[in-house]
Amino acid sequence: MRWRKAGPLMVSRVYVEKKPGFDVKAKSLARELVNILGISHLSDLRLINRYDVEGIDEVLFRKCVTSVFSEPQTDIATTSMPLTPKDAHIFGVEYLPGQFDMRATSASECIQLISQGERPEVRSAKIYVLLGDLSSADIEAVKRYVINPVEAREASLQPRKTLRMNLARPETVETLHGFRELNNEQLASFMTKRGLAMDQADIEFFQSYFKEEGRDPTITEVKVIDTYWSDHCRHTTFGTQLHDVEIDDAVVKKAFARYLDIRHELDRDKKPVTLMDMATIGAKCLKTRGILKNLDESEEINACTVNVKVDVNGTDEDWLFLFKNETHNHPTEIEPFGGAATCIGGAIRDPLSGRSYVYQAMRVTGAGDPLTPIAETLPGKLPQRKLVTTAAQGYSSYGNQVGLATGQVTELYHPGYVAKRMEIGAVVGATPADHVRRETPAPGDVIVLLGGRTGRDGIGGATGSSKAHTAESLEECGAEVQKGNAPVERRLQRLFRRKDACQLIKRCNDFGAGGVSVAIGELADGLHIYLDNVPKKYEGLDGTELAISESQERMAVALAPNDVEKFLKISHEENLEATAVARVTAEPRLIMEWKGQTIVNVSRAFLASNGAPKHQSVHVEKQGTWKPQWPGATLGQQMASLVSDENVACNKGLSERFDSTIGAATVLMPFGGRWQLTPSQAMVAKLPVDGETTTVSGMAWGFNPYLTSANQYVGAYLAVVESVSRMVATGFDRHCLYLTFQEYFERLRQAPERWGKPVAALLGALDAQLDLGIASIGGKDSMSGSFEDLDVPPTLVSFATGLGNLDHIISPEFKRSGSELALITPTYRDDHTTPDVSSLLAVYDFVRSCMDDGKVLAASTPGYGCLAESLFKMAVGNRIGFSLDEKMRPDDLFTPLYGSFVLELAEHDLQPEHADLFKVTRLGMTTDAYAIGTKDEQIDLMPLQELWESSMEPVFPYRRKGATVSPLSFDATSQGIVRHAPAVKVAKPRVVIPVFPGTNCEFDSARAFERAGALVSTFVVNNLTPHAVAESAGQLAKEIRSSQILMIPGGFSGGDEPDGSAKFIAAFFRSPEVTEAVNILLHEHDGLILGICNGFQALVKLGLLPYGDIRPMDRGCPTLTFNTIGRHQSKIVRTRVASNLSPWLSGCSVGDIHNMAISHGEGRFVASDEIIKHMTGTGQIATQYVDEKGTPSMDMSVNPNGSVLAIEGVTSPDGRVFGKMGHTERSTTGTFQNVPGNYHQPLFESGVRYFA
Repeated sequence: MRWRKAGPLMVSRVYVEKKPGFDVKAKSLARELVNILGISHLSDLRLINRYDVEGIDEVLFRKCVTSVFSEPQTDIATTSMPLTPKDAHIFGVEYLPGQFDMRATSASECIQLISQGERPEVRSAKIYVLLGDLSSADIEAVKRYVINPVEAREASLQPRKTLRMNLARPETVETLHGFRELNNEQLASFMTKRGLAMDQADIEFFQSYFKEEGRDPTITEVKVIDTYWSDHCRHTTFGTQLHDVEIDDAVVKKAFARYLDIRHELDRDKKPVTLMDMATIGAKCLKTRGILKNLDESEEINACTVNVKVDVNGTDEDWLFLFKNETHNHPTEIEPFGGAATCIGGAIRDPLSGRSYVYQAMRVTGAGDPLTPIAETLPGKLPQRKLVTTAAQGYSSYGNQVGLATGQVTELYHPGYVAKRMEIGAVVGATPADHVRRETPAPGDVIVLLGGRTGRDGIGGATGSSKAHTAESLEECGAEVQKGNAPVERRLQRLFRRKDACQLIKRCNDFGAGGVSVAIGELADGLHIYLDNVPKKYEGLDGTELAISESQERMAVALAPNDVEKFLKISHEENLEATAVARVTAEPRLIMEWKGQTIVNVSRAFLASNGAPKHQSVHVEKQGTWKPQWPGATLGQQMASLVSDENVACNKGLSERFDSTIGAATVLMPFGGRWQLTPSQAMVAKLPVDGETTTVSGMAWGFNPYLTSANQYVGAYLAVVESVSRMVATGFDRHCLYLTFQEYFERLRQAPERWGKPVAALLGALDAQLDLGIASIGGKDSMSGSFEDLDVPPTLVSFATGLGNLDHIISPEFKRSGSELALITPTYRDDHTTPDVSSLLAVYDFVRSCMDDGKVLAASTPGYGCLAESLFKMAVGNRIGFSLDEKMRPDDLFTPLYGSFVLELAEHDLQPEHADLFKVTRLGMTTDAYAIGTKDEQIDLMPLQELWESSMEPVFPYRRKGATVSPLSFDATSQGIVRHAPAVKVAKPRVVIPVFPGTNCEFDSARAFERAGALVSTFVVNNLTPHAVAESAGQLAKEIRSSQILMIPGGFSGGDEPDGSAKFIAAFFRSPEVTEAVNILLHEHDGLILGICNGFQALVKLGLLPYGDIRPMDRGCPTLTFNTIGRHQSKIVRTRVASNLSPWLSGCSVGDIHNMAISHGEGRFVASDEIIKHMTGTGQIATQYVDEKGTPSMDMSVNPNGSVLAIEGVTSPDGRVFGKMGHTERSTTGTFQNVPGNYHQPLFESGVRYFA
């Protein structure tokens, strides 16, 4: 059914406010303003979402008020501003024009699904209503807190006549007449006026080129070259030629001499000495010596890539393993949500452009102390608390929506990161080798732009990241921040998992810094780009903006002309826009054409020159030492100081907002043990094969900002040692590891002493590579970590990664009491901190052999918090204490022991073959008593655990007490109920799984059904055009009618917007033909329906749960709403089968308890007492959240969302429709090894067996 226009179209407005009890976000913000901002007289706060819509009639708008913009159960929706007290302080906030607004975009797409017409214009705003005796200063403080001028502005409260922007017609691109005649002083003035990142030498070099060309440049050419030559794109700091290297430190001097010897060995004496050379020569050397193997080398610029063998269903196959680390320090500093979101988005697209499926991520960040009072925030800076919380929201929001498991989250705190935040995302990906075709594009080949559209967001991001950061940055850099659209990136992930698509691609590049000019400009030496063909988010962009915009979620692929049509068809099947925008030319020049005008025409040699050569002298000063100290007169007091240190304290409240289990491949949860408290040493996941595998990847990081601040050489060396040691402690073989580095330093300027810091660090990292025989084959540098006179600490984070075997993985939590604890230590150099290399390698091999022989139950390697931190964290996961050997001194617990290992032994005797190379010390025993036992004192671990858990909770809360509730028991057989059986039996029932924009669990769900014996069809809903929407509705209805099972998987439909999950899916299913198909499935074909997480939300919001039919929603209907904590939750919970009425639970008994992965932000089931009573009596409450004793509870550690009666899943009256929040499909062979429990819930088997 298509909606017809019933009258004149105008701007319609609706205000939506959460009802009391559902206003979680308003209450949370009110607490922040009082407790953090100090607005003590604030008595109440209300948040109202305002939507303006243009392009639909009144009838359709009124329908959308209750189906798109609000829910009758949770919201109050009015077409006029809700009544407020006369003394209320009211203001609105809206996104800046051109900034991506997920809420408005999703609302527009939802309306299109209902109307099956064109997408209307939608604008959203948030109205703040402040109550209390507030001064004007209070009001301004609140506005500064909630409005980041980089992305948003105060909104007018007046009605709008139109939403259409008055876009100026873009003028012809300016030619800079007279540019060739400018003198040096005028060139300097030109750079300042135009806001360029290049320096004086670059602009003079640029001018000389155009003198040779015999013409003046266009402003587009200036901007394109400024981007190409930026430090962000071309690593100009790392490429600077270093002369007169003066070194005061003997150890660093020796390392530099070794570096020069390697240059000679590799015949590189005539090459410039640069930071880049120091960073990359280790891999060259190890490859030449035959130590670095399996490197996959090509002309493509993607991610680090190695050739590997992967077990696929018992057979070894040739695969590519890819990994990459990415930073977004500058963007996250000025706009933390968008900056962090696009950090992980950009990290994903690098290996994705290598045609791999990116399946796990790690986040390592650096910040100032977030507990610092907001009043102490420096002018021109955002409060650290605001930075850390909003950046976490941005990164997790994007990664969770894309469907990327985040295996580890760590935030490092150091006062230097007040200068500029550190935001790192590191990812791993893999693909069968035969998916990837690599060829040099030939003249006549076509470049297709794939994915998102182009807007002004991100213009100048590359050069912005290369500029100094000042107090004015917040005001000036708005256009430099990219905005992410995760559902589009998810579609790219799906496309690049298809062999038929990947094998058409000759070369691929992702869009990041520099936009079209770089992403397409790097694909071939000769290119003619037609900027008029570039899809735009809105009109009004000129040629320069189209050339350099860094709008996200875009890919450029080079195709043979004969393959273009086929590739466009496949892209359309995956709901992706794809447009031919350029062709490859024989002449090595980059040409861009816009509106018939050639606005860029430069030679490849000039582009690739990276600007004028840079020269710099270097002075490495005498290196210092780091001696950690945690004050206290007794061991107990020292432990209290340690566990409350922000770099040791529990960060579970931060980590749990990141989905750690999607992909059904997570081997180690971020926190292990029965209590899920022991942090893992590394992240580990099975590779994303189609079937079963025993091949896993791991990744671990290493870095200590305090150590590296004191000694850059030792800090970098030990960063490598720490990352490798963590991998060894997790069960990986050191011979199978690779490295990638993240360098982050202050702006070096022309100060030799400042340049000495990265030189010393890179030499330390180089020595570590050569000593360990492990190469760094990738990395990322960021060299602008300064804010006025503040600098970030010298930073070199090492990431170690590689493949291993599922059966060899070890986790660090103590497994049992009565185990012997051993400390394996290498010998150390004269600094007593750096391990001797021969001894360290012997330790690695000894630990590995002990693991292979089954002698090790748990393993950990000490880092920042020394031996004390390792032992404490090993203890908390299962609440197992330890007693220390009498020979152990308290000081031994607080001495740096990089490269050492704490082992919990399965047997009491370790006999090393080479005892002269390292030391094996008896540490003590694990104990039933949850305490630290020494010869002098017994320290209760429970108070220490409470201190450890509570230290960061003011910033990252994750605990809340709650009462127990009654366990329910409804056994269908004892109730005399005979389960409904289908009239027609089939050996292999057919399952249809629709994939909506935002769906991300379809692969996991399909495999679960296939393992159970079903035939699975996934159907991608296409909403690119009104015709595609209508066609998708018809096709999905056809698929449902020909299936026995409909399964709606998890995800974030439409980004869980507008402000409420699953509205996108519900809107689609309310299409008459889809609704009819569902009715036929249930009532004529005796079919089954399953919804998990987002799918459960959709079933509830359609009325299929608990009523069994699609019906209108009213205020009395149950719903699923925001978790009581007000954020996403991801962890393992326990659920108990309360009823086996449903065929889906026919393989279970009432009372069965299962461990279950959950990951959601809106899982709180809410219903009236009357409905709950009715559902209890009819057996429709299927599963409840329970503690380890099997008791349902409202405690947040048990019930993660606050669902009434601890409800996790419910059914329709006859049980054939089942919805649940827990992800049964994510448990596969070998997953979640560090959290004990029963993970086998025979849900999918029962559903398939129903038709047998």
